Amino acid sequence: MNYEIHEICCIGAGYVGGPTMAIIADKCPNIKVNVVDINTNRINAWNSNDLSKLPIFEPGLDEIVKRTRSRNLFFSSDMESAIKNADMIFISVNTPTKTKGIGAGQASDLKYVEACARQVALHSLNHTIVVEKSTLPVRTAEVIKNILESEQIWQKENIEKKTFDVLSNPEFLAEGSAINDLENPDRVLIGGQNDNAIEALSKIYRNWVPDHKILRTNIWSSELAKLTANAFLAQRISSINSIAALCEATGADVREVARAIGTDSRIGSRFLDSGPGFGGSCFKKDILNLVYLSRHFGLPEVANFWESVVSLNTWHQHRISKLVIMKLFGTISEKKISILGFAFKANTNDTRESAAIQICKDLIEEGAELIIHDPKVSPDQIAIDLGLAPLPDKNISSNKNLKSNGGWRFTKDKYSSFIGSDACLILTEWASYSDIDWIKASKIMRKPAWIFDARSIADKKKICDANLLFWRLGDGS
Repeated sequence: MNYEIHEICCIGAGYVGGPTMAIIADKCPNIKVNVVDINTNRINAWNSNDLSKLPIFEPGLDEIVKRTRSRNLFFSSDMESAIKNADMIFISVNTPTKTKGIGAGQASDLKYVEACARQVALHSLNHTIVVEKSTLPVRTAEVIKNILESEQIWQKENIEKKTFDVLSNPEFLAEGSAINDLENPDRVLIGGQNDNAIEALSKIYRNWVPDHKILRTNIWSSELAKLTANAFLAQRISSINSIAALCEATGADVREVARAIGTDSRIGSRFLDSGPGFGGSCFKKDILNLVYLSRHFGLPEVANFWESVVSLNTWHQHRISKLVIMKLFGTISEKKISILGFAFKANTNDTRESAAIQICKDLIEEGAELIIHDPKVSPDQIAIDLGLAPLPDKNISSNKNLKSNGGWRFTKDKYSSFIGSDACLILTEWASYSDIDWIKASKIMRKPAWIFDARSIADKKKICDANLLFWRLGDGS
């Protein structure tokens, strides 16, 4: 049987669902795409006439939304209608790590996925292809299929039996380059048990993706591949950051080491840039999920290996905080520190698991006043992430009357963050931070002033020529 897809519903208008559906709508103008979410504020933002207010910042996303929205891309909170009319439904909701109960701190909480499956079972008509788009543990498709089939028992009005196919189609998006990743993917992975359902989804992707890049697997391999891909990438980040610490201790330069090993074709140069640690919505969550699954299936040695990747990442963030304190004479109480960047990486407003969160918390705990700048992250989001409201407004040119318990403020002007500061810490690799006028900054900082470059984007010579002290991650010189 050939399945014709005329209308798609995506449940979840977040970082994955929104951009993915925008690309599908753009590349498949004959398919109607409905993106639904129970968060009305998020839906309103997607429908805003001011494209700068989209809930997600990704370069190029606004232009795609502009030309597809109201043509064949629609955002709403009417989940029932969207499900009823859909031939294919993508589940793209959050799968946070459980905070209590069995597997707390490691296993994924599937309550939102289960809720979606029950809504699909309740409102869908005839045959529906359900696609896992969220990052999920292995065997989740089986859970979804059981819910879809079992839920019908309670639907007395169901005269004609509904049928379902469940596919796994994990996303492999890097925030900040998500649009390019969607338009020019390394691969599209589709796991399933029904060849006709797999072909229906493959046909959609073939509108812009070469067929040889569409990989077909069984559904369990597809689910595990997503966790494994993120685990391997995170492992490389922890590995190079561990070498960065060793470089600082031995006089080596991690950039030279990375260049040397990156020319080895067996290793490659990708993900060998040292930094303040991995962040984002997936890496830590997916590795901990892998840890939980390994222990569940009686593989403690495997679990311990992957758990060490997360442990080293956390250690590395604390190491940077401690180093700042040490360089500032062992105390930062009542000192001002400029923080450049709060997003977990450039070209995104996402702060989930950002290294800046833990580092800023450490510095505030030691009594510092942080002046935070980020071109895309709002002060409201920073307050949520730090669990702390900003300090009351005052003239930031003064560093008098600082409270020893620390705090933070937000500034829209990166140069304002330098006024009276004892140090500057670069935590996100925004392009605008690589061309700072350090002589201008030096004139308004309190001496001796340090520049801590955790992203290796600043010009060492210009900083030193501006009479500023300089530390760069992995630089032992």
